[in-house]
Amino acid sequence: SKLSEELGVPLYRRVGRRLELTAEGEHVAAFGRELLERVGSFRDELTFGQDRRPVVLAAGEGAYLYLLGEAIRRYCVERTDLPPLELLTRDREAGLEELRAGRAHLVVSAFEEPPDELDSELLIETRSKVALPSSHPLAADSSPMALEQLRGQALIVPPRGRPLRETLSRELRERDIPWSVAVEANGWPLMVHFVELGLGLAVVNGCVSLPEGVVGRPLTGVATTSYWVVRRRAAAVRPAIAALRDLLVSTCR
Repeated sequence: SKLSEELGVPLYRRVGRRLELTAEGEHVAAFGRELLERVGSFRDELTFGQDRRPVVLAAGEGAYLYLLGEAIRRYCVERTDLPPLELLTRDREAGLEELRAGRAHLVVSAFEEPPDELDSELLIETRSKVALPSSHPLAADSSPMALEQLRGQALIVPPRGRPLRETLSRELRERDIPWSVAVEANGWPLMVHFVELGLGLAVVNGCVSLPEGVVGRPLTGVATTSYWVVRRRAAAVRPAIAALRDLLVSTCR
């Protein structure tokens, strides 16, 4: 209450019997976590000669599997002078929540445009492809597919509200292309797994690796997916955080 009075903004609000942070309270909490981290890093440098506090990266499972692996390997294996890396598996909204709360230093996710208040850098733009069983009639041709070729197909798609589902649904609807949901699955690995089982086709990012028995054909008529690395603009950038960000940018490009 005293801190709230001194700052002149409400830091908590009551929800039923609970207290939860306001937007201003979240901002103050993130600032407090950053101060504690900077003190801890300074103490580590005095005591051990180097910063030993983990660098925290948040990203989705698919990004870790198909996009970020080499950068993470290089950080852990080649940069032994840097503190350890802590990985959080989060979707875009949960990752941004961790970032804004000061519990993550960097987030990698797909954005059409990253939020204005964040410091962002483009990692890669990747086109979509259709993953289909090798026994499917459309698998015989390796040339790019048009959206029209998805007419009447049963598709494996993410749940409603997910960016890919909304984009694909909009593109097919605007072209009056009927389709059906074979199964809803969250995440590239699970979607590809269901393709492998022969349940339907799936539109996935071009960087997704496909197992034996599943082939991929580039898909035209759908916008590219842009992956960005973002951080809080006001946050101090420790050398280790900057090093990880540089590795992500140089490796993904």
